[in-house]
Amino acid sequence: MHIQFIGAARTVTGSMHVLDTGKSRVLIDCGLFQGRRAESNEVNRKLRVDAQSIDVAVLTHAHIDHSGALPVLIRNGFRGRLFATEATCSLLDPMLRDAARIQKADADFINRRNARHGIDDPPVEPLYAEEDVEELLNRLEPLPYHRRVPIADDVTLELLDAGHVLGSAICDFEVKSNGSSKRVVFSGDLGRRNAPILIDPETVERADVLVLESTYGNRVHEPIQEMDEQLAKLIEDTLARRGKVLIPSFALERAQEVLHAITRLQKTGRLPAIPIFLDSPLTVRLTQVFGRHKDCFDEETMGLIQDGRSPFEPRNLRLVESVEDSRAISESANPCVVISASGMLEAGRAVHHLRAIVEDPRSVVAIVGFQAQHTLGRRLLEQRQFLKIFGVEYRREVRVVQLSGFSAHADCNDLSAYANAVRDNKGLGRVALVHGEPEAQQALIERFRHEGYDDVINPVPLQKLEF
Repeated sequence: MHIQFIGAARTVTGSMHVLDTGKSRVLIDCGLFQGRRAESNEVNRKLRVDAQSIDVAVLTHAHIDHSGALPVLIRNGFRGRLFATEATCSLLDPMLRDAARIQKADADFINRRNARHGIDDPPVEPLYAEEDVEELLNRLEPLPYHRRVPIADDVTLELLDAGHVLGSAICDFEVKSNGSSKRVVFSGDLGRRNAPILIDPETVERADVLVLESTYGNRVHEPIQEMDEQLAKLIEDTLARRGKVLIPSFALERAQEVLHAITRLQKTGRLPAIPIFLDSPLTVRLTQVFGRHKDCFDEETMGLIQDGRSPFEPRNLRLVESVEDSRAISESANPCVVISASGMLEAGRAVHHLRAIVEDPRSVVAIVGFQAQHTLGRRLLEQRQFLKIFGVEYRREVRVVQLSGFSAHADCNDLSAYANAVRDNKGLGRVALVHGEPEAQQALIERFRHEGYDDVINPVPLQKLEF
């Protein structure tokens, strides 16, 4: 038996792994790879797994770097069953439909621009269409947390709450062979302990193999209690300079966390009713899904709901639906806060808003999530002097500030605490680090070795781990 690490091996995007028991092949996640455009396009179109050989697929959560290539898997001949939590199934419908629409809109935009400027590049084609998404959605089989079910002749699965985003799951597989069994656990993306909105990650009872994310394996996040004040000061200072605050945000979870924080700041009187635009129709739809899955909320968030207040609706919030209204916000000189997708500035309306303020020193881009290598968001974070936006080079004058307190990923202390909790429960065997860049993984490996772990690896793409 073995695990093959297809994607998110020594990188953070394109999560995709195969658990091969010799009798069954189980795919865990099928995410879009994000990075250099040409490389991303090639990887995402071809995938790196034989879709027809997969018997069953399991999804840890709905973020696009974990779910976004599922329609490509369907296109390539996957005919098996697909499992996810009930909340994840609810989120996939709007998220994947939106991904298909954005791909088409961005392809049309670039093709029109190339034609207008006489650029003789090959036409850009979307990865998939809404019809592919529709076929995928018809395959979904929702599973509740805390119920072990057979998903193949020799494999059972139990989902536990990962506390990362709504519906995120830790996948606890039990593989039976020749009268014995092995427990193989995929953490998916782990949330932070004591973070707002969701309950904390749950601990599996044991793991012979733990496939653990390592996004922030070399970092300790700023205290969650400080992130509200940092956000408030950033907004105050920027609006006083008559600038705009652009918050490029993942539509799932991060946008809700930012709205939640601004709501808290207004409730305590720390912020007035400033102009806030939520320019992401997808985020609006996803926030509505949150309301249907309150069982995932922590006590604080449930308390706000029971008091009759929405935790995601600060005063003076305007929901932006049409492209015309979005364009008007970009063209307006009025100070405001704009929350818009995508989180890594690789597509969507946030890129158009960035183009409008990139040369404005009064404005600020607030980075509130991880930025993968070679993405536009990463180039901003690296304080690049010149940026290419839709193929046109701009001199960056806008300020860029990182608010790491909003991260929904566990930091190195959280990751260590999680592994130790599993070990102290009924035992932890081998550990494989995924969903992390090499520097973060190496730091975490050294920490784990110091804590007594002698079998920790960070596999390269396509490497197999036998067990």
